[in-house]
Amino acid sequence: MNLVLEKINKIKEQLNEWGYAYYVLDNPVVDDAEYDKLLKELIELENQNPELITSDSPSQRVGGIVLDKFEKYKHRTQMLSLANAFNEKDLRDFDKQIFKETEHKNYSFYVEPKIDGLSISLIYERGKLIKGVTRGDGIFGEDVTSNVRTIKSIPLTISDKDDYVEIRGEVFLSKPEFEKINLKRQLDEEPLFANPRNAAAGTLRQLDSNVAAARNLDAFLYYFMDREKISTHSDSLKYLEDLKFKVNNLGKLCTDIEQVIEHIEFISSQRSNLDYEIDGVVIKINEFDLYEKVGYTAKSPKWAIAYKFPAEIKQTKLLNIFPTVGRTGRITYNAALEPVQLAGTTVQAATLHNSDFIKQKDIRIGGVVKVKKAGDIIPEIVEPIVDELYNNLKVWEEEKFCPECNTELERSVGEVDQYCINFSCPRKIIRSLEHFVSRDAMNIEGLSIKIIEKLYENNLVKNILDIYNLKNHKQELINLDKMGVKSVDNMLEAIEKSKQNSVEKLFFGLGIRHVGKKTAQLLMTNFKSIQKLSDIEFEKLEAIHDIGPTVAQSVVDWFNVKENILLLENLKNCGLTMDYLGNIGSKFNEKVTDKSFVITGTLSKPRNYFKNILEEYGAKVIDSVSKKTDFVLAGVEAGSKLEKANKLGINVIDESQFIEMIGE
Repeated sequence: MNLVLEKINKIKEQLNEWGYAYYVLDNPVVDDAEYDKLLKELIELENQNPELITSDSPSQRVGGIVLDKFEKYKHRTQMLSLANAFNEKDLRDFDKQIFKETEHKNYSFYVEPKIDGLSISLIYERGKLIKGVTRGDGIFGEDVTSNVRTIKSIPLTISDKDDYVEIRGEVFLSKPEFEKINLKRQLDEEPLFANPRNAAAGTLRQLDSNVAAARNLDAFLYYFMDREKISTHSDSLKYLEDLKFKVNNLGKLCTDIEQVIEHIEFISSQRSNLDYEIDGVVIKINEFDLYEKVGYTAKSPKWAIAYKFPAEIKQTKLLNIFPTVGRTGRITYNAALEPVQLAGTTVQAATLHNSDFIKQKDIRIGGVVKVKKAGDIIPEIVEPIVDELYNNLKVWEEEKFCPECNTELERSVGEVDQYCINFSCPRKIIRSLEHFVSRDAMNIEGLSIKIIEKLYENNLVKNILDIYNLKNHKQELINLDKMGVKSVDNMLEAIEKSKQNSVEKLFFGLGIRHVGKKTAQLLMTNFKSIQKLSDIEFEKLEAIHDIGPTVAQSVVDWFNVKENILLLENLKNCGLTMDYLGNIGSKFNEKVTDKSFVITGTLSKPRNYFKNILEEYGAKVIDSVSKKTDFVLAGVEAGSKLEKANKLGINVIDESQFIEMIGE
């Protein structure tokens, strides 16, 4: 046994060395066939001696784990997002703010590309990788360890044997891998990924790690969390390299803002030559001991900023303009384009918003147009190229009838959008169902748009209520193309689980016009149940802060439709929760309950921390200061909200007064 163990360890050591050279250093020392041959030998030895398989073995990178769901994981330290800079002035203002906060010039910057991928936190205990966690909302992420283990540039063991080591970075897909994945999806008649970032995010959240292993994700690591061991960001990157992590080689230490701007220009010039996507440049103070001094806002560190590249603009031919129908019946116009490379992806379509947008820009089919990606995500037509050809093209005219059901389109007075008002329009129904099952609504996993379309076509789901009767059609579901027993069981389980959701998710999922996620939450916070809300009068509804006349009228109108009331009764009979289940109002304090608060400035903890406490006491936390505001909780550098509060004579309290007020 000792000889077998010795042989296995020797093979593992050799494979790790070859893998490091290939995936991290980009300098292969053996060909693929030799690597695969040795890996096969390792797998055979481990299969013969399963008790010798360890979690750090290269054989464990090949996938094979299939999960039912990802577990939530609370980050020890919040994963904050970065504030943005868009021009040279923003960068110089950032530098001035640093100088002001540090009160001296004894600082430097580290400048590195902003990888367009998915943030990840890696946790090692005594040298072994035990967790790979997504950013999530910054406080809670998802445990995707089984997929992280398939990323060959991430070491499964490191030489730092401390009890707890956390390292953060970015998981991404290279451009060549992205093209290979989309080519395969095209051949399999599956929807294409919009860009490498979407593909990376979708891959990292695959429940089947075999899929993740096949897609060859990669990762750059850039943040070593232990600031006591290392004093600067540049030194931490060197330490990460010593631990055999992949670190981006375009990073540079800069002594002042002039060097920062110069290096940003250099990185920008290299952007098109890279085999991975970047969407900007990150600038950080290099010295860790200045981080606390410079401080944080509620959402981002003040010692770092992300410079965003200007949107890339290309020219291409407009082949066609076609309308689509949304869940509310709103018509959106889209452009079919001659394929063009834009911000790292092949663009063949762009949004044209509504007919007024097309008319104002006088966009014509057959002409050449300028295209950009809004925020480097959504392709959008900027303007047409006006030339001799353009002047001979036919002026575009808007559609008169719904492209799905041929119902005449309508437009309300004072609105730019056209609507299909046919309640039975198939596309409206499908989009409404898609919205109802989405993550921010009922969050029913397994009911993708493709599955919904299939269920609709097979007369299994025609409305929301039908979703909760699918359990009576299990065999029919299993018989559908590409619907196996396990996927059907998982879907039905997710449907049953959704019945336990707090009612604001249901209310948002109903798709009431002008009622978004935040409004649904606000209404249910106030009324605690759909029943109480359904009886409310327009005047009382409008009087609620942040609920204007448009939203109030829309909600009242919805409850005045008998079919909607019947739908709610049927959903209740199916077992759906009709009450608010949140912590809001679970405590009482006469100084706080039913009062409205605005939180501003930098406090000792993120604003959400204080917001959650206030909501537990039944207080309302609002975004802007008005005469209706009862208190302003102000931290350091409160700014304009504090000034307005003082002008209006609103009660302003600091953190210590807040703690005294709530008695905690």
